[in-house]
Amino acid sequence: MSFNNPFEGDGDFVFLAKNSKMMMEEQTKPFDAKTSCWIPDHKEGFLKCNITATKGDDVTVHTESNEDKTVKKDVIQQMNPPKFFMLDDMANMTYLNEASVLYNLRARYTNGFIYTYSGLFCVVINPYRRLPIYTQNVVNKYQGKRRTEMPPHLFAIADNAYRNMLVDRENQSMLITGESGAGKTENTKKVIGYFAQVAAASVPAAGDEKKVGLEEQIVQANPVLEAYGNAKTIRNNNSSRFGKFVRIHFGTNGKIAGADIESYLLEKSRVTYQQPGLERNYHIFYWLLCGKYPEYAEKLLVQLDAAIYFYINQGCLTVDNMDDPEEMRLVEESFVILGFEEAEKFGLYKCTAAVLHFGEMKFKQRPREEQAEADGTQEAEKVAFLLGVNCSDMLKCLMTPRVKVGTEFVTKGQSKDQVVYAVAALSKAIYDRMFKWLVARVNKTLDTKNKRQYFIGVLDIAGFEIFEYNTFEQLCINYTNERLQQFFNHHMFVLEQEEYKKEGIQWEFIDFGMDLEQCIALIEKPMGILSILEEECMFPKASDKTFLAKLFENHGNGKSKNMGKPKPSKAKMEPHFEIYHYAGTVQYNIQGWLDKNKDPIQECVV
Repeated sequence: MSFNNPFEGDGDFVFLAKNSKMMMEEQTKPFDAKTSCWIPDHKEGFLKCNITATKGDDVTVHTESNEDKTVKKDVIQQMNPPKFFMLDDMANMTYLNEASVLYNLRARYTNGFIYTYSGLFCVVINPYRRLPIYTQNVVNKYQGKRRTEMPPHLFAIADNAYRNMLVDRENQSMLITGESGAGKTENTKKVIGYFAQVAAASVPAAGDEKKVGLEEQIVQANPVLEAYGNAKTIRNNNSSRFGKFVRIHFGTNGKIAGADIESYLLEKSRVTYQQPGLERNYHIFYWLLCGKYPEYAEKLLVQLDAAIYFYINQGCLTVDNMDDPEEMRLVEESFVILGFEEAEKFGLYKCTAAVLHFGEMKFKQRPREEQAEADGTQEAEKVAFLLGVNCSDMLKCLMTPRVKVGTEFVTKGQSKDQVVYAVAALSKAIYDRMFKWLVARVNKTLDTKNKRQYFIGVLDIAGFEIFEYNTFEQLCINYTNERLQQFFNHHMFVLEQEEYKKEGIQWEFIDFGMDLEQCIALIEKPMGILSILEEECMFPKASDKTFLAKLFENHGNGKSKNMGKPKPSKAKMEPHFEIYHYAGTVQYNIQGWLDKNKDPIQECVV
């Protein structure tokens, strides 16, 4: 048996192409198909074993670590011969069981290979370090090649999508899914960067180096969107707190003709609250206050110290391995490349600083009255100056809003708690509109008047989340992922089964999308969780408790197989119900769901 690595000696392929000597050693190891097997192990996942004896349903095995164990016959999984060691495409395995798949992924990962094919999919495992596998040399080598000619890589998937678009004259899409922190955003950036390189429309003429190409603008949209849409969470130091679908448009000649971005589900609650000690607010707040551009402090009326602002100091203030001043410099650079005018950029920064000042506004309750009043107006004046509104009018709207009753407008008194809540709601609304404006403004830059023929879409959406404390945002994210997984299973496995038909394999058709249907129905169908929540929001006296009661009335006591009561826990914020998602059981706390769903802000404030 011989193994040939055509990339031997190419430094850029050390983490992509397998070493011939090592592969020869592995593939010639002794192997007995009758006795070699896997058994489950709580620490390692699965252990390599040899069967030494069988008695009824009991099997005695000898493990790699020289132990003898007796296990039930039905837990044993068959092992593939050594010729399948570190296989590029797991669909080619003789035994495609869980142990073999995990062993193959682990063997590849420990040797530095993070990409592995599984039929039509590409499985990526986050290396948590920068690998030198995205160089220009690597890009050049993957261009125009068949998937089987090259080692597994995201570039091969991207290049196939590009070639299929040109040959089949059809739009293409790439779906990048995974749990929070899996590396979706990083891979999305690599895909977009690949298209920007292989389908660049033009190279600046000599002496015209200052002119920025559309391709660079597409790539540079990322730093500004990450500044305003990413944050540190428990699981991930640079977590996308919004989803995005990026369409890259191509002209008739296959060159990039423009791009646009659609955003989904920005996590507004983070603007005013972060989990203590472990999370941060959106990056931009800390970058603006890091002192990289000290002259901004005067224009934005801020002090260069994130620790003093309530809306951003509830969690942690710094992120490991993140250089805030350097990140701020890159954002400034991106604004220039994207063609933002100074006034537009500062308009954005002013709104951002106004949100910080909103969190510092103080109010007190008037004695023996249901009415709040301002406890000093210094912060309110800063907000009013930055937003270009009248300070006393703004305070009046917050503390004594005019509301419509029938055909009349009446002035309504507000307690201190109501005012604080109204300010938080306003801060979240401003941030949300600001983010949507930013996306629209980036799209304006990327919208050239060039003729468009086809597009390749790349979907990067917040990954599945299972935290200690899960709330409304996690339900929205996990529901989206449940739907995506269903779409993915249905389409991809239907396509796989089409292949079986072509090859004449006898096969009973299975719709792999249906096994997620019950969980999706629980969340989205009439009288599902979202519909009950929507209904409760219409009743003036409804509360979190009445919502929970209605939830259990409709789905509790075994009525829904996908919902149950959590076991009592010692968690500070005790969960109220749990959902059995495809990715695991998630326990949800319903505190504040009605307010989050209604998200009311005073009309007169708007």
